[in-house]
Amino acid sequence: MEKVFMFFKKKKSLPQLVWKFVRANYFISIIAVIILFVGLIAAYKLLSSEDEYIYAKIKISQGLWWANTAKPAVWMVDAIKKGDVEVSLSGKPMIEVLEVRNYPWWSSDEYVVYIDAKIKVSKNKKTDTYSFKRVTIGVGSPIDLELPSVQTSGTIIEMSEKPFLKNKLIKNITFVKKWAEPWEFDAIQVGDTYNNGEEDVFEILDKKIANAQAEYMPKLGYNYPTYSESKVHITVTAKVLVREENNNIIFGEDQILRLGKGLNLATNKYAFTDYFISDIQ
Repeated sequence: MEKVFMFFKKKKSLPQLVWKFVRANYFISIIAVIILFVGLIAAYKLLSSEDEYIYAKIKISQGLWWANTAKPAVWMVDAIKKGDVEVSLSGKPMIEVLEVRNYPWWSSDEYVVYIDAKIKVSKNKKTDTYSFKRVTIGVGSPIDLELPSVQTSGTIIEMSEKPFLKNKLIKNITFVKKWAEPWEFDAIQVGDTYNNGEEDVFEILDKKIANAQAEYMPKLGYNYPTYSESKVHITVTAKVLVREENNNIIFGEDQILRLGKGLNLATNKYAFTDYFISDIQ
């Protein structure tokens, strides 16, 4: 019994043991206190800070905007869904897809894809810049999207602290094609439309045809006869959803429409190749 009493008498309490360790290892103790203090401050900021969100228009692409890379294929267009949300490890929304718009790329099987997104950011009030995943972002900067159904990247083309306004209007655009094949006129259907995934942005209102004649000479010389091939001139008028910005008429986010310029348009039934704008009303 006396031995047990002496054991507890010699045994020091926990605070005494801690104090003894601190005195013997004061340098390690100072580092531990600093780490604990920084951790408490970081945890307080994380728990007490309010989430800050901005709105961004993103053009889906590979890397930097000036790089000439492949456009998304139809399977990528189908994979990006309106309402998709990327969440952080804590379960907070990082990116929410608000809209998805796509346009065919010059009679190919590729598309130009744009999304409107709500992004959780951190704002540096001194420099008035935003950071996403600890990387500074702005117009022209790349951004990675890790959505539930797809992982892709894009370029930010516009940013706003408020939801984007839909300042769009309808223009009647007339465009023509010279020396076209007769079957092309038959393939164009009045009333045919194109939907960009959110709304109808193009509808054919009228079409006209004029006969043309193309003559060819098989070989150079004076004694070789020429032969002719049936050709037509096609004129199409369509209702196009556009926006006006800085005296420019813009279709599909970044395609400027002006007289004499080629037109990148298509419907589900016909791709308008080698057409040029002749009138804008």
